[in-house]
Amino acid sequence: MLRAVQFGFQTGLRVSELCLGTMNFGIPGQGHQGDWTLDYKESKKIFEVAIENGLFYFDCADIYGSGASEEVVGKILRDLLPREDYVLATKVAMPMSRSPNSGGLSRKHIKESVDACLKRLGLDYIDHLVIHRHPHGIPFHGGGPIEETLEALHDTVKSGKVLYLGASSMFAWQFAELQMTARAAGWTEFVSMQNHYNLVYREEEREMIPYCWENGIALTPWSPLARGILTGSYGGSLEAGKTKRSQGKDKTRTESLYKGENDFKIAERVGELANRYQKTSAQIALAWLCNKQEVTSPIVGVSSSTQLLDLISAPSIELDDEDNQYLEELYKPLENLLCIGMS
Repeated sequence: MLRAVQFGFQTGLRVSELCLGTMNFGIPGQGHQGDWTLDYKESKKIFEVAIENGLFYFDCADIYGSGASEEVVGKILRDLLPREDYVLATKVAMPMSRSPNSGGLSRKHIKESVDACLKRLGLDYIDHLVIHRHPHGIPFHGGGPIEETLEALHDTVKSGKVLYLGASSMFAWQFAELQMTARAAGWTEFVSMQNHYNLVYREEEREMIPYCWENGIALTPWSPLARGILTGSYGGSLEAGKTKRSQGKDKTRTESLYKGENDFKIAERVGELANRYQKTSAQIALAWLCNKQEVTSPIVGVSSSTQLLDLISAPSIELDDEDNQYLEELYKPLENLLCIGMS
């Protein structure tokens, strides 16, 4: 059973120590991950297992399934739980169509996208609204004044449509600038950072993670299992995918994110420890992350109830210092993905 933990030190909100990512819930075939998307019936089974095991924090985005994920997730939650019994995050910023104003973080798009999210979810408010990237890091959108974005986000909170604000992958200096600008103007600040962090991509340890820890900001890493590399889904190379996801379109995304020369050697070590602890590779890789005091609630993605049950036990696994060192010592510094594209 998962514990409830405080969502950083800038809020009184409590979330489960794992968050269920919902990128692959929606309408099969729709959206950029449509080839491994689950429908309402299959998704609901996973939600039921999550709820039974103390997982009540869920992460979505308007772009997932081109809106279908929010529709399915919203219906499942309305069918299964009273509104006060779960915490729901959703993200905005990515282009939803070819219309010039359909993406980005302008006042226009923030207002329209939040209203659209609420309609698809069938809810009156969003617990946790996350900007999917920095205002100047959205594909096909040059960005505008950060002041426009911050004031528009503040207005969503003051209107009652959003309770808390979060941010996602960006440079630490960009996040600090957003926070300081919001503070100086008396606008609502971000209380969380959803960043890219796992055993084979640890560049966030340099600046972003220390900044968040020092400032009491909740850390909710995405891709904690490196899109299956750390679970063995890819075997010993990106050409050896064993699952529907690792053999499909998602392989291209994985290739763009993971370029370290020791990625699969690190994955091998995860497997070695899994055998010694009599656990799965997924459990060990996730336990390493959950053991970090700076991490609040990693966002996990699954395709079955069995996978979720496997991961739910990970936060209770304690790795000793020698094992943590064994997992970490092969890592070599990488070029920050934000420098060469979009993380």
